[in-house]
Amino acid sequence: MADNKPLILVDGSSYLYRAFYALPPLQTTNGQPTGAVRGVISMLKSLLKEYQPQQMAVVFDAKGKTFRDDMYSEYKANRPPMPDDLRAQIEPLHTAVRLMGFPLLMVDGVEADDVIGTLCQQATEQGIDTIVSTGDKDMAQLVSDHVTLINTMNQSTMDRAGVIEKFGVAPEQIIDYLALVGDTVDNVPGVPKCGPKTAVKWLSSFG
Repeated sequence: MADNKPLILVDGSSYLYRAFYALPPLQTTNGQPTGAVRGVISMLKSLLKEYQPQQMAVVFDAKGKTFRDDMYSEYKANRPPMPDDLRAQIEPLHTAVRLMGFPLLMVDGVEADDVIGTLCQQATEQGIDTIVSTGDKDMAQLVSDHVTLINTMNQSTMDRAGVIEKFGVAPEQIIDYLALVGDTVDNVPGVPKCGPKTAVKWLSSFG
């Protein structure tokens, strides 16, 4: 990392989901669910304390379909509807993020991870190191000499060596790796009978 403090980009949508399913279902006296909001706020405070960033933004998915839905109609079609108790916490979390003084970014038709990827590229071009706070494995493709991933849920970090250790391929090969093995979470099919070991073997042999 450079001497200047890095830009921190928080995958707000990823942490909202993870906090909702990982933490107790807290609620106010009038029944408003608050567990996920509390979990994400705690994570943001942890980032502030650990890194004392000069630049930090929280990125969320916008409402509605994205360009990926137009490309592939079955994209994420296997996912159940968002639980009502989770949906009820989105706007309160957005309000809390703004009250904490963080820029809140959403782009219509574009997922949060695509926004983060674009910002990482722009920051790198300007010589700014970036830390991406996320629990999304797809983000491994962004890792470089200037981009590092952190997961405040388990206090882990992932640099280039970490990506290779976890997946067996370099960050720039993650897109091909996921295309080969598929992604059941997003309902994206891969190559039939191609698991992680076969994908690593093919990418090691053919690039």
